[in-house]
Amino acid sequence: MLHYSCDRCKRIINPEVDLRYVVKLEVEAAMEAVEVDEFEDDRDHLLEVQEILERMEDGESDLVSDDLYQRRRYDLCAECYRRFIKDPIGHDVRAQFGFSQN
Repeated sequence: MLHYSCDRCKRIINPEVDLRYVVKLEVEAAMEAVEVDEFEDDRDHLLEVQEILERMEDGESDLVSDDLYQRRRYDLCAECYRRFIKDPIGHDVRAQFGFSQN
């Protein structure tokens, strides 16, 4: 039997009783188009990108660093899922800290 735990709070998730939520996160660097010479126009850029993505899936590519692309997967319990869905990028984290008015 597979054992699951929440990647946020570390609580054990029993798949027979508890709901388990899977969050898949894909982050990529946003790059602007670069001016290219007319001589390079005959390159098949889509084919090059497809080949890089295929190598990434096979785990063989050194062409794309973690600074440019990352794919992550997280298991969440029901409580952590509700917190995540309310504030997926952590805006409310600042509200958790109470600073004095010194």
